[in-house]
Amino acid sequence: MSSKTYRLGVLEGDGIGPEIVPSSVEIATAAAEAAGVSVDWVTLPLGASAIETHGTPVPEETKDALAALDGWYLGPHDSVSYPEPHKSALNPSGTLRKHFQLFANIRPAKSFPGAKAVCDNADLVIVRENTEGFYADRNTFAGTGEFMPTPDTAIMLGIITREATERVARVAFDLARSRRKKLTIVHKANVLKLTTGLFRTVCQEVAKDYPDVAVDDFHIDAMTVHLVRRAQDFDVIVTENMFGDILSDLAGEISGSLGTAPSINSSATTAMAQASHGSAPDIAGQNIANPVAMILSGAMLFEWLGAKHGDEKLAAVAKIIEQGVADAIAAGTSTRDLGGSASTTEFTAAVIKAIGAAR
Repeated sequence: MSSKTYRLGVLEGDGIGPEIVPSSVEIATAAAEAAGVSVDWVTLPLGASAIETHGTPVPEETKDALAALDGWYLGPHDSVSYPEPHKSALNPSGTLRKHFQLFANIRPAKSFPGAKAVCDNADLVIVRENTEGFYADRNTFAGTGEFMPTPDTAIMLGIITREATERVARVAFDLARSRRKKLTIVHKANVLKLTTGLFRTVCQEVAKDYPDVAVDDFHIDAMTVHLVRRAQDFDVIVTENMFGDILSDLAGEISGSLGTAPSINSSATTAMAQASHGSAPDIAGQNIANPVAMILSGAMLFEWLGAKHGDEKLAAVAKIIEQGVADAIAAGTSTRDLGGSASTTEFTAAVIKAIGAAR
Protein backbone atom coordinates (compact mmCIF):
# COMPACT_ATOMS: atom_id res chain seq x y z
CA MET A 1 0.00 0.00 0.00
CA SER A 2 1.27 3.48 -0.91
CA SER A 3 2.46 5.34 2.19
CA LYS A 4 0.53 8.49 1.22
CA THR A 5 -3.25 8.80 1.24
CA TYR A 6 -4.35 10.94 -1.69
CA ARG A 7 -7.34 13.19 -1.06
CA LEU A 8 -9.51 13.77 -4.13
CA GLY A 9 -12.61 15.93 -4.46
CA VAL A 10 -15.88 14.72 -5.94
CA LEU A 11 -18.19 17.32 -7.56
CA GLU A 12 -21.08 15.52 -9.22
CA GLY A 13 -22.55 18.51 -11.02
CA ASP A 14 -25.78 18.45 -13.02
CA GLY A 15 -27.62 16.33 -15.58
CA ILE A 16 -25.90 12.97 -15.96
CA GLY A 17 -23.18 14.03 -13.51
CA PRO A 18 -24.71 12.25 -10.49
CA GLU A 19 -24.64 9.05 -12.58
CA ILE A 20 -21.25 9.13 -14.33
CA VAL A 21 -19.19 10.65 -11.51
CA PRO A 22 -20.11 7.95 -8.94
CA SER A 23 -19.43 5.36 -11.65
CA SER A 24 -15.97 6.83 -12.17
CA VAL A 25 -15.25 6.98 -8.45
CA GLU A 26 -16.35 3.37 -7.98
CA ILE A 27 -14.04 2.18 -10.77
CA ALA A 28 -11.13 4.33 -9.57
CA THR A 29 -11.58 2.92 -6.08
CA ALA A 30 -11.35 -0.63 -7.43
CA ALA A 31 -8.27 0.25 -9.48
CA ALA A 32 -6.61 2.02 -6.54
CA GLU A 33 -7.20 -1.03 -4.33
CA ALA A 34 -5.66 -3.25 -7.01
CA ALA A 35 -2.59 -0.99 -7.20
CA GLY A 36 -2.22 -0.59 -3.45
CA VAL A 37 -3.09 3.11 -3.37
CA SER A 38 -5.06 4.76 -0.57
CA VAL A 39 -7.63 7.38 -1.68
CA ASP A 40 -9.84 9.56 0.50
CA TRP A 41 -12.79 10.86 -1.51
CA VAL A 42 -14.25 14.23 -0.44
CA THR A 43 -17.70 15.09 -1.79
CA LEU A 44 -18.37 18.82 -2.20
CA PRO A 45 -21.37 20.92 -3.32
CA LEU A 46 -21.47 22.32 -6.87
CA GLY A 47 -24.06 23.12 -9.51
CA ALA A 48 -27.83 23.40 -9.32
CA SER A 49 -28.03 21.57 -6.00
CA ALA A 50 -25.50 24.03 -4.54
CA ILE A 51 -27.67 26.95 -5.65
CA GLU A 52 -30.48 25.47 -3.57
CA THR A 53 -28.32 24.85 -0.50
CA HIS A 54 -25.71 27.64 -0.70
CA GLY A 55 -27.21 30.26 -3.01
CA THR A 56 -24.45 29.85 -5.61
CA PRO A 57 -23.32 27.07 -7.99
CA VAL A 58 -19.71 27.27 -6.75
CA PRO A 59 -19.69 27.97 -3.00
CA GLU A 60 -16.61 29.55 -1.46
CA GLU A 61 -16.36 26.59 0.89
CA THR A 62 -16.02 24.32 -2.15
CA LYS A 63 -13.15 26.37 -3.57
CA ASP A 64 -11.46 26.52 -0.16
CA ALA A 65 -11.75 22.76 0.27
CA LEU A 66 -10.44 22.03 -3.24
CA ALA A 67 -7.34 24.12 -2.57
CA ALA A 68 -6.36 21.64 0.15
CA LEU A 69 -6.87 18.51 -1.99
CA ASP A 70 -4.55 16.70 -4.40
CA GLY A 71 -7.03 17.03 -7.28
CA TRP A 72 -10.69 16.46 -8.05
CA TYR A 73 -13.36 15.02 -10.33
CA LEU A 74 -15.73 17.59 -11.83
CA GLY A 75 -19.03 16.39 -13.28
CA PRO A 76 -20.78 18.26 -16.13
CA HIS A 77 -22.90 21.32 -15.43
CA ASP A 78 -26.16 22.58 -16.92
CA SER A 79 -25.66 26.29 -16.32
CA VAL A 80 -28.14 27.33 -19.04
CA SER A 81 -30.93 26.06 -16.79
CA TYR A 82 -29.74 27.97 -13.70
CA PRO A 83 -31.87 30.89 -12.50
CA GLU A 84 -30.48 34.39 -12.95
CA PRO A 85 -28.05 35.83 -12.05
CA HIS A 86 -26.25 32.47 -12.07
CA LYS A 87 -27.25 31.67 -15.65
CA SER A 88 -25.42 34.73 -17.00
CA ALA A 89 -22.38 34.36 -14.77
CA LEU A 90 -19.22 32.37 -15.50
CA ASN A 91 -20.19 28.69 -15.37
CA PRO A 92 -18.83 26.30 -12.69
CA SER A 93 -16.16 24.81 -14.92
CA GLY A 94 -14.92 28.21 -16.08
CA THR A 95 -15.01 29.48 -12.51
CA LEU A 96 -12.78 26.69 -11.23
CA ARG A 97 -10.41 26.86 -14.21
CA LYS A 98 -10.03 30.60 -13.71
CA HIS A 99 -9.80 30.51 -9.91
CA PHE A 100 -7.10 27.81 -9.88
CA GLN A 101 -5.36 28.99 -13.10
CA LEU A 102 -5.81 25.59 -14.74
CA PHE A 103 -4.15 26.76 -17.92
CA ALA A 104 -3.70 23.45 -19.76
CA ASN A 105 -6.75 21.51 -20.94
CA ILE A 106 -5.48 18.15 -22.20
CA ARG A 107 -7.98 16.19 -24.30
CA PRO A 108 -7.03 12.81 -25.82
CA ALA A 109 -9.01 11.15 -28.61
CA LYS A 110 -8.29 7.46 -29.04
CA SER A 111 -10.34 4.85 -30.86
CA PHE A 112 -11.50 1.82 -28.89
CA PRO A 113 -11.50 -1.70 -30.37
CA GLY A 114 -15.11 -2.80 -30.40
CA ALA A 115 -16.55 0.71 -30.50
CA LYS A 116 -17.84 2.32 -33.67
CA ALA A 117 -15.52 5.07 -34.83
CA VAL A 118 -15.07 7.22 -37.93
CA CYS A 119 -11.33 6.59 -37.63
CA ASP A 120 -10.47 3.19 -36.15
CA ASN A 121 -6.84 4.04 -35.43
CA ALA A 122 -6.99 7.60 -34.10
CA ASP A 123 -4.64 8.29 -31.19
CA LEU A 124 -4.07 12.00 -30.66
CA VAL A 125 -4.11 14.59 -27.89
CA ILE A 126 -5.34 18.17 -28.11
CA VAL A 127 -3.65 20.59 -25.73
CA ARG A 128 -5.91 23.62 -25.34
CA GLU A 129 -4.81 26.87 -23.72
CA ASN A 130 -7.43 27.38 -21.06
CA THR A 131 -7.24 30.90 -19.63
CA GLU A 132 -7.52 33.39 -22.49
CA GLY A 133 -7.88 33.36 -26.29
CA PHE A 134 -11.35 33.76 -27.76
CA TYR A 135 -13.23 32.57 -24.68
CA ALA A 136 -14.16 35.99 -23.38
CA ASP A 137 -15.76 34.68 -20.18
CA ARG A 138 -12.40 33.84 -18.61
CA ASN A 139 -9.76 36.04 -20.22
CA THR A 140 -10.05 39.15 -18.02
CA PHE A 141 -9.17 39.78 -14.37
CA ALA A 142 -12.66 41.08 -13.52
CA GLY A 143 -15.91 40.83 -15.44
CA THR A 144 -15.80 39.29 -18.90
CA GLY A 145 -14.36 40.21 -22.25
CA GLU A 146 -17.82 40.65 -23.74
CA PHE A 147 -19.73 43.92 -23.66
CA MET A 148 -22.44 45.86 -25.52
CA PRO A 149 -21.85 49.58 -26.09
CA THR A 150 -25.34 49.78 -27.63
CA PRO A 151 -28.31 47.38 -27.57
CA ASP A 152 -27.50 46.46 -31.17
CA THR A 153 -23.72 46.01 -30.89
CA ALA A 154 -21.87 43.22 -29.12
CA ILE A 155 -18.07 43.15 -28.79
CA MET A 156 -15.81 40.29 -27.69
CA LEU A 157 -12.16 40.56 -26.72
CA GLY A 158 -9.80 37.82 -27.84
CA ILE A 159 -6.62 37.97 -25.77
CA ILE A 160 -3.38 36.14 -26.53
CA THR A 161 -0.29 36.66 -24.38
CA ARG A 162 3.27 35.41 -24.75
CA GLU A 163 3.38 34.10 -21.17
CA ALA A 164 0.22 31.99 -21.41
CA THR A 165 1.11 30.68 -24.86
CA GLU A 166 4.62 29.68 -23.85
CA ARG A 167 3.56 27.77 -20.76
CA VAL A 168 0.91 25.75 -22.61
CA ALA A 169 3.30 25.18 -25.53
CA ARG A 170 5.84 23.62 -23.16
CA VAL A 171 3.16 21.29 -21.77
CA ALA A 172 2.31 20.25 -25.35
CA PHE A 173 5.94 19.75 -26.39
CA ASP A 174 6.72 17.74 -23.25
CA LEU A 175 3.71 15.55 -24.03
CA ALA A 176 4.75 15.13 -27.67
CA ARG A 177 8.24 14.16 -26.56
CA SER A 178 6.74 11.39 -24.41
CA ARG A 179 4.58 10.11 -27.30
CA ARG A 180 5.39 9.99 -31.04
CA LYS A 181 7.37 13.26 -31.16
CA LYS A 182 5.02 15.09 -33.51
CA LEU A 183 3.32 18.40 -32.73
CA THR A 184 0.84 20.47 -34.75
CA ILE A 185 0.15 24.15 -34.05
CA VAL A 186 -3.38 25.27 -34.97
CA HIS A 187 -4.09 28.97 -35.56
CA LYS A 188 -5.74 31.40 -37.99
CA ALA A 189 -2.77 33.67 -38.59
CA ASN A 190 -3.76 34.40 -42.18
CA VAL A 191 -6.68 36.48 -40.84
CA LEU A 192 -6.10 36.95 -37.09
CA LYS A 193 -2.53 38.02 -37.75
CA LEU A 194 -1.67 39.63 -34.42
CA THR A 195 -3.51 37.35 -32.00
CA THR A 196 -3.22 33.82 -33.36
CA GLY A 197 -0.13 34.99 -35.21
CA LEU A 198 1.49 35.59 -31.82
CA PHE A 199 0.29 32.17 -30.66
CA ARG A 200 1.92 30.47 -33.66
CA THR A 201 5.14 32.47 -33.32
CA VAL A 202 5.60 31.73 -29.62
CA CYS A 203 4.93 28.02 -30.18
CA GLN A 204 7.53 28.00 -32.96
CA GLU A 205 10.02 29.71 -30.65
CA VAL A 206 9.44 27.09 -27.94
CA ALA A 207 9.97 24.39 -30.60
CA LYS A 208 13.66 25.37 -30.75
CA ASP A 209 14.07 23.80 -27.30
CA TYR A 210 12.63 20.52 -28.61
CA PRO A 211 14.69 19.65 -31.71
CA ASP A 212 13.62 16.01 -31.45
CA VAL A 213 9.94 16.92 -32.01
CA ALA A 214 8.68 17.37 -35.59
CA VAL A 215 6.48 20.48 -35.88
CA ASP A 216 3.92 21.61 -38.45
CA ASP A 217 1.01 24.05 -38.37
CA PHE A 218 -2.44 24.46 -39.96
CA HIS A 219 -5.21 27.02 -40.06
CA ILE A 220 -8.20 26.04 -37.91
CA ASP A 221 -10.55 25.62 -40.88
CA ALA A 222 -8.13 23.34 -42.72
CA MET A 223 -7.47 21.39 -39.52
CA THR A 224 -11.10 20.32 -39.22
CA VAL A 225 -10.84 18.75 -42.67
CA HIS A 226 -7.54 17.06 -41.87
CA LEU A 227 -8.99 15.54 -38.70
CA VAL A 228 -11.94 14.07 -40.56
CA ARG A 229 -9.80 12.73 -43.42
CA ARG A 230 -6.68 11.55 -41.59
CA ALA A 231 -6.96 11.75 -37.83
CA GLN A 232 -4.50 8.88 -37.51
CA ASP A 233 -1.68 11.10 -38.80
CA PHE A 234 -1.75 13.48 -35.83
CA ASP A 235 -0.11 13.10 -32.45
CA VAL A 236 -0.24 16.25 -30.26
CA ILE A 237 -2.16 19.37 -31.33
CA VAL A 238 -1.74 22.68 -29.48
CA THR A 239 -4.10 25.61 -29.96
CA GLU A 240 -5.95 28.46 -28.28
CA ASN A 241 -9.04 28.12 -26.14
CA MET A 242 -12.00 28.23 -28.53
CA PHE A 243 -10.25 26.40 -31.37
CA GLY A 244 -9.26 23.68 -28.91
CA ASP A 245 -12.80 23.29 -27.64
CA ILE A 246 -14.17 22.84 -31.17
CA LEU A 247 -11.42 20.51 -32.35
CA SER A 248 -11.59 18.28 -29.27
CA ASP A 249 -15.34 17.76 -29.70
CA LEU A 250 -14.75 16.84 -33.33
CA ALA A 251 -11.89 14.52 -32.43
CA GLY A 252 -13.98 12.85 -29.74
CA GLU A 253 -16.74 12.05 -32.20
CA ILE A 254 -14.26 10.83 -34.83
CA SER A 255 -12.76 8.39 -32.35
CA GLY A 256 -16.15 6.90 -31.46
CA SER A 257 -18.29 9.20 -29.35
CA LEU A 258 -18.08 12.31 -27.21
CA GLY A 259 -19.02 9.88 -24.48
CA THR A 260 -15.47 8.51 -24.67
CA ALA A 261 -13.67 11.88 -24.72
CA PRO A 262 -11.79 12.52 -21.44
CA SER A 263 -9.77 15.51 -20.31
CA ILE A 264 -7.92 17.07 -17.44
CA ASN A 265 -7.42 20.74 -16.65
CA SER A 266 -4.14 21.44 -14.92
CA SER A 267 -1.81 24.07 -13.56
CA ALA A 268 1.71 23.40 -12.36
CA THR A 269 0.36 22.38 -8.94
CA THR A 270 -3.12 20.89 -9.26
CA ALA A 271 -5.45 19.17 -11.73
CA MET A 272 -9.14 18.59 -12.34
CA ALA A 273 -10.63 15.59 -14.16
CA GLN A 274 -13.51 16.61 -16.41
CA ALA A 275 -15.19 14.82 -19.31
CA SER A 276 -15.19 16.81 -22.55
CA HIS A 277 -18.95 16.44 -23.05
CA GLY A 278 -21.85 18.32 -21.49
CA SER A 279 -24.53 17.41 -18.96
CA ALA A 280 -26.98 15.75 -21.41
CA PRO A 281 -30.12 16.72 -19.44
CA ASP A 282 -32.31 14.90 -21.99
CA ILE A 283 -31.07 11.52 -20.73
CA ALA A 284 -30.35 12.43 -17.10
CA GLY A 285 -31.70 9.97 -14.55
CA GLN A 286 -32.30 7.21 -17.11
CA ASN A 287 -29.18 5.16 -16.32
CA ILE A 288 -28.13 5.11 -19.98
CA ALA A 289 -25.33 7.68 -20.02
CA ASN A 290 -21.88 6.60 -21.17
CA PRO A 291 -19.46 7.06 -18.24
CA VAL A 292 -16.29 6.28 -20.23
CA ALA A 293 -15.19 9.89 -20.71
CA MET A 294 -15.48 10.59 -16.99
CA ILE A 295 -13.81 7.29 -16.08
CA LEU A 296 -10.86 7.98 -18.37
CA SER A 297 -10.63 11.58 -17.15
CA GLY A 298 -10.06 10.07 -13.73
CA ALA A 299 -7.33 7.85 -15.17
CA MET A 300 -5.66 10.95 -16.60
CA LEU A 301 -5.80 12.59 -13.18
CA PHE A 302 -4.08 9.61 -11.55
CA GLU A 303 -1.41 9.64 -14.26
CA TRP A 304 -0.85 13.37 -13.72
CA LEU A 305 -0.63 12.88 -9.95
CA GLY A 306 1.79 10.01 -10.44
CA ALA A 307 4.14 12.26 -12.43
CA LYS A 308 3.80 15.08 -9.92
CA HIS A 309 4.48 12.96 -6.85
CA GLY A 310 6.88 10.50 -8.44
CA ASP A 311 4.56 7.68 -7.37
CA GLU A 312 4.54 4.78 -9.84
CA LYS A 313 1.55 3.23 -8.09
CA LEU A 314 -0.60 6.16 -9.19
CA ALA A 315 0.45 5.59 -12.79
CA ALA A 316 -0.51 1.94 -12.26
CA VAL A 317 -4.00 3.03 -11.17
CA ALA A 318 -4.37 4.92 -14.45
CA LYS A 319 -3.32 1.91 -16.51
CA ILE A 320 -5.64 -0.43 -14.59
CA ILE A 321 -8.60 1.91 -15.22
CA GLU A 322 -7.77 2.26 -18.94
CA GLN A 323 -7.32 -1.49 -19.39
CA GLY A 324 -10.54 -2.25 -17.55
CA VAL A 325 -12.51 0.06 -19.84
CA ALA A 326 -10.85 -1.36 -22.97
CA ASP A 327 -11.43 -4.95 -21.84
CA ALA A 328 -15.11 -4.33 -21.07
CA ILE A 329 -15.75 -2.72 -24.46
CA ALA A 330 -13.73 -5.35 -26.36
CA ALA A 331 -15.75 -8.06 -24.61
CA GLY A 332 -18.95 -6.56 -26.01
CA THR A 333 -20.24 -4.40 -23.15
CA SER A 334 -20.89 -0.80 -24.12
CA THR A 335 -23.58 1.86 -23.90
CA ARG A 336 -25.93 2.87 -26.71
CA ASP A 337 -23.75 5.58 -28.19
CA LEU A 338 -21.07 2.96 -28.85
CA GLY A 339 -23.52 0.55 -30.44
CA GLY A 340 -24.24 -1.51 -27.31
CA SER A 341 -27.17 -1.79 -24.93
CA ALA A 342 -25.59 -1.64 -21.47
CA SER A 343 -26.83 0.77 -18.85
CA THR A 344 -24.48 3.05 -16.95
CA THR A 345 -24.46 0.74 -13.94
CA GLU A 346 -24.08 -2.39 -16.10
CA PHE A 347 -21.07 -0.92 -17.86
CA THR A 348 -19.57 0.14 -14.52
CA ALA A 349 -19.98 -3.40 -13.19
CA ALA A 350 -18.35 -4.82 -16.33
CA VAL A 351 -15.29 -2.61 -15.90
CA ILE A 352 -14.94 -3.51 -12.23
CA LYS A 353 -15.26 -7.19 -13.15
CA ALA A 354 -12.54 -6.76 -15.78
CA ILE A 355 -10.27 -5.09 -13.22
CA GLY A 356 -10.85 -7.96 -10.80
CA ALA A 357 -10.19 -10.59 -13.46
CA ALA A 358 -6.87 -8.98 -14.34
CA ARG A 359 -5.53 -9.03 -10.78
